[in-house]
Amino acid sequence: MTVRILAIDEGTTGVRGFVIDEHATIVGSGYHEFTQHFPQPGWVEHDADEIWRATVDACRDALDDARVRPDAVSCIGITNQRETTLLWERDTLTPVHRAIVWQDRRTAAHCDQLKGAGHATTIRNETGLVVDAYFSGTKVAWLLDEVDGARARAEAGELAFGTMDSWLVARMTDGRDHVTEPSNASRTMLYDIRGGRWSTTMQQLLGVPAAVLPEVRDTAGHFGTSDPEAFLGITAPITGIAGDQQAALFGQGAWSPGTSKNTYGTGSFMLLNTGREAVDSQNGLLTSVAWQLDGTPTYALEGAIFITGASVQWLRDQLGVIDSAAETESLAAQLPDGNEGVYLVPAFVGLGAPHWDQYARGTLIGMTRGSDRRHLARAALEAMAYQTVDVGELMERESKQDMQELRVDGGAANNDLLCQFQADLLGVPVLRPRNAETTVLGAAFLAGIGAGVWSGTDQLADVWELDRRFEPRMEAHERRRLLAGWRAAVDRSKGWAHVVER
Repeated sequence: MTVRILAIDEGTTGVRGFVIDEHATIVGSGYHEFTQHFPQPGWVEHDADEIWRATVDACRDALDDARVRPDAVSCIGITNQRETTLLWERDTLTPVHRAIVWQDRRTAAHCDQLKGAGHATTIRNETGLVVDAYFSGTKVAWLLDEVDGARARAEAGELAFGTMDSWLVARMTDGRDHVTEPSNASRTMLYDIRGGRWSTTMQQLLGVPAAVLPEVRDTAGHFGTSDPEAFLGITAPITGIAGDQQAALFGQGAWSPGTSKNTYGTGSFMLLNTGREAVDSQNGLLTSVAWQLDGTPTYALEGAIFITGASVQWLRDQLGVIDSAAETESLAAQLPDGNEGVYLVPAFVGLGAPHWDQYARGTLIGMTRGSDRRHLARAALEAMAYQTVDVGELMERESKQDMQELRVDGGAANNDLLCQFQADLLGVPVLRPRNAETTVLGAAFLAGIGAGVWSGTDQLADVWELDRRFEPRMEAHERRRLLAGWRAAVDRSKGWAHVVER
């Protein structure tokens, strides 16, 4: 049987479309970026209609690249940037405002109010999350309060709320289906992760009416069928959806409790599969649903780092010191004595795990008259690894397990210097798969399971193949010295927004 799965990776800066066969081989791909909007300091927005156009274009290119006709698509899988929040009109599919991106900090004050009123423990117990502007709940509350007439229209059932998976399904099905699944729902701060339903407690606390919420279905299953007039002439079932980090965990083959991965994308996200136990963290890690199959949730402990790969994009787009991300490895390697004391703390939108400081800001420290773009490149790469160590050490303490290895993926995982430095700092091997597209593979695997292409993970066990294993080789004293410098730099970045407001 010839199988052609159309897998969509809707990310923070662009959309990638892939055609994947029954052997989990990528046979075609396409990519289109979309615009980042920064209307005020700390605010980040996307045009949801532009995201939809980028999705259509990326998928068209993928089909053309694979030489696959629209009527040959077997099923569709979606993975998406999480927490990014949108309200749209149900009848017309018109957004009432730009999407508020997960990086956006406009609701930090609202989060402070929730914490000040003593709600942090309730929110933690109910949703598995810390109180932070990162999550969707306060974003949708802001939209309901700030967009003229939105709250009344939402309560009347005229508006729909969703993360980007819900938006893409709505567009593909021409508005027939308003759905999501637990890995995305558990990142909204509106979902009861143990009860497996939208939380009435959180709806009341944040003032979000039930009428705007999508239906939550299993991660692999039927979400709707694409309308050929709405989506490239394709009539195919949408059978797998997962948030990008959970999809990467699935695509890395981390299906058993105790397995872990780290993705280096716009941000970095380390996830540990904890099986059917939702492990509580007291120190800044997040508890989320990894996926839900046949009504049974699998949970993950997660450390969310807001900015890693985006710092390289910052060097390219804002500072103009590099022309491409690939330059960072060769530039960084030109420094014979390491970072020479230069550290970049990329707290451009605050700090995530384990610090959760909404008011931290980016810090570049340790420069001398001899510092140049080589130091900037190396500091940006090293910051990815330092932040991963901060999360990894906490994850070991919270899970009461020693890390044995780290599986890595994402664009920056192709950087050998970064992977080696990561292994050196962690003191454990770093494993890079032959196919680094684990996020989209996760979406394809889930869609294939949902469509019956594969019966389950047993059929997928041999798909993951090792590309390279990076063994740690740094002396312990050097590791301690570098980490001490990093942590001193982080301390200087914390609370900076408050300092400059005085």
